[in-house]
Amino acid sequence: MNTRLKTGVTAALFAAFTWSLNFISPFLIGNYSLGDLATVRFFFSGLIGVVILVLHRDLYRRLTLSDWLVTAGLGFIGYVGYFITIMIAAVYAGPIIPPAFLGLVPVILAIAGNVYSSSISWATLRIPFGLAVIGLILVNTSSLFQLNGEWSLSRLIGTGSAIGAVALWTWFGIANQRALSKRPGTNAWVWTAMMMIGGSIETLFFLPIGYKLKLFNAPTLGFGAIAIAHLYLPAFALAVIASIGGAWAWTVASQRLPMTLAGQLLTMEMVFATCFGLLIRRQWPHPLELLGIVLLLVGIIKAIGAFYDQSKSLSQDTERESRCTAG
Repeated sequence: MNTRLKTGVTAALFAAFTWSLNFISPFLIGNYSLGDLATVRFFFSGLIGVVILVLHRDLYRRLTLSDWLVTAGLGFIGYVGYFITIMIAAVYAGPIIPPAFLGLVPVILAIAGNVYSSSISWATLRIPFGLAVIGLILVNTSSLFQLNGEWSLSRLIGTGSAIGAVALWTWFGIANQRALSKRPGTNAWVWTAMMMIGGSIETLFFLPIGYKLKLFNAPTLGFGAIAIAHLYLPAFALAVIASIGGAWAWTVASQRLPMTLAGQLLTMEMVFATCFGLLIRRQWPHPLELLGIVLLLVGIIKAIGAFYDQSKSLSQDTERESRCTAG
């Protein structure tokens, strides 16, 4: 495996790992809400982004207004807008439907990436995609069974919002890679910092909406000593690891991998999240969950293998052409 492919795969897997930590955040915040956590987290992310730009002030001076507008848009699509739709989905549809739909993001992103770039033949992707879809369904089976076929207007609204979240993140994945392709050599830290600063500022405009939807418990619980352990520390940890670290890793992956492969690798987020959830609950996985995890892993391995084979074939073809030209 060449260095570029290896670095991209490692970065995408690291991004999936960091983002999976979002699924354990409800166990860390006590009576504070996810709205409280996300708002403080985005605030910290913006502050860290400012520090990163100060440390890279030589690169910061080269930024254009277009760069700032693009990253602000990406910050809204991939972070603030995505967060708003997830919160609305959770409020109206409960805790089961949103994760089930979000599990489809990697597959949809991978399909959209290949439609956009045609980076590999569809025939080659049938097995990895098929395994990913079946694996995601099996991992979410126990949760989906809890729905008992009951639907209401509230649940439909929540489901629509969950679908909106999937659409936003797919849009973000493709738009982010396109923006980076037009800016070769962009520093991943600077790009990440710009998105985080944009998202942090945009979060301020969300506060009235969140308050109206009653997404915040902090005004009642307080912002003092009790908030340190259950709000500030978890928010800071997620800002550093999941927001900054995850976004940086995803930028590195987007610069080095076709979106089809990067999207497929994101299925590991559900694997990590499931494992974390089981550890916290001190439970063993159900047979279907275990089978789903295995299928996801096999699908990822096959996807990496397919792109490695393609990369190797292209390298050999280039080498032959070079020999023929030299001869």
